[in-house]
Amino acid sequence: MSAIRGARERARIEVTAAIKDEARKHLAAEGAAKLSLRAVARELGMVSSALYRYFPSRDELLTALIIDAYDSVGEAAERAHRTAMEAATEAPAPTRTAAAKAPARTAVHLTRWVAVACAVRDWALAHPHEYALIYGSPVPGYTAPQDTVGPASRVGLVLIAVVEDAYREEGLALPPLSEELRPEAERLAADIAPGLPPAAAVPLVAAWSQLFGLLSFEIFGQFNRVVEAREVFFRQAVTELARTVGLLGERR
Repeated sequence: MSAIRGARERARIEVTAAIKDEARKHLAAEGAAKLSLRAVARELGMVSSALYRYFPSRDELLTALIIDAYDSVGEAAERAHRTAMEAATEAPAPTRTAAAKAPARTAVHLTRWVAVACAVRDWALAHPHEYALIYGSPVPGYTAPQDTVGPASRVGLVLIAVVEDAYREEGLALPPLSEELRPEAERLAADIAPGLPPAAAVPLVAAWSQLFGLLSFEIFGQFNRVVEAREVFFRQAVTELARTVGLLGERR
């Protein structure tokens, strides 16, 4: 019985993967709003009732695609972060005075930040339709369930980790926090980055949104006939975002 059960599970995994692959083709051709279970079933040579055993509704299929996309870009960000961390760990450390070590650590944090941002950009350029699914226009009639929250947080959590490490090791170069904004900053810090001071939470959320604003402008064509050297432009822009979150400048 266990062998039969294993074969059935493998078959279900393979059919599920085939359905999602075909659905991604439909996203590329028609967009998420026009995704149809019947059309996907037809392309796969399945009757609709058979496909409904895997995804009972269009929304459930959309949710699976959204989670896959968030997990994919999250994995890319986490992989880039690990690689940058490993490179920093393996690099020979020359003898330095205490005063000279701080700039070196600042460079490490900046390298991690830029590596993560560039990995997200590389993923977006390689998967424009999946990027559009998760960061483009909302799909009419669809409301993302709670299941998408964890996967959607992965890129942000990596960026938060970079800033938290910098804060613990050497502090952050942050502007003063206005009293008017303090309650919101305290709420944000408690919700998304309890290891950071409230003054860090606001620029961090702003940098996160600006990162994806840069990517959306590039992916959706707003940079056409405007920005030509896009990789160089992007690196400079995300370096400036690192400055806004306190990774560069005079520490407090």
